[in-house]
Amino acid sequence: MQTETSKPWNWLLFPFSSVKAGPDGLFAASVGHGIYHIDAEGSWEKLGQGIEDQTNVNRLQLQHDLLHACTSNGLYEWNENAWENDGLSIPCYQYRKIGGSSYAATEYGLWSKASSKWEQIACSEKRVYDFINLPQYLIIAHESGISLYDRFMDDWAHFELETSVTSLAVFRGHLIGTSEHGELLIGDKKGRFDRIRFGKPFIFSVLTKGNDVYVCTDRGLFQLAYLCNQVTLLSVKLGCPVTDIDMQNGNLYMATLFQGIQTVSI
Repeated sequence: MQTETSKPWNWLLFPFSSVKAGPDGLFAASVGHGIYHIDAEGSWEKLGQGIEDQTNVNRLQLQHDLLHACTSNGLYEWNENAWENDGLSIPCYQYRKIGGSSYAATEYGLWSKASSKWEQIACSEKRVYDFINLPQYLIIAHESGISLYDRFMDDWAHFELETSVTSLAVFRGHLIGTSEHGELLIGDKKGRFDRIRFGKPFIFSVLTKGNDVYVCTDRGLFQLAYLCNQVTLLSVKLGCPVTDIDMQNGNLYMATLFQGIQTVSI
């Protein structure tokens, strides 16, 4: 099923980069055409105040009813009327609020804000794309591989993979990542990573939703599965490049490059 709308008139041409489902509708970010709110009736409203249209939105995050946009011009928060810069004016690729602290992956390392001030905390000389914050480990995906901080041992391990790692997930105890070349990176739990290409699909990202890990590709959406002691892909929706997904109330929402925001029941 496809969300129907009469505005904007050329919405189907928009390449969408991110989608988030909230209590009062969807939020969708396009590449170079702004950020939109889609209500339950399918009406579109542009959330344009405070961000230029040409701004590249890398990811949206909706946490604690606060909508954040990670953009090429910094990190922004929507305050119901306009976008306000959240204290970072450098290119931002990922944002999460964990407990009382905020974390942001940026062009210049990983930053954290515990009160009102952002501080650079890791990988200051690297472009950081994603991170996973676990009780024992802080795992960072960056322009040359993966870095892992062991809080109990107070020690860093750096895995130089000679490729940018653009997203991270954990699947059945394995650290999973995606490379800038469209590969799936699978950790062997011994400090090494296998690079796997599943035929022709170019993998954009891996995303954790509940207990499942989904894979966004230029051929459609897949789900990671473990069959015969191997990680494999199971198709969920084929036929269009999927860049991001979110779930709510039994529906799966997909941001696509050429077919708008798609909805499927799960």
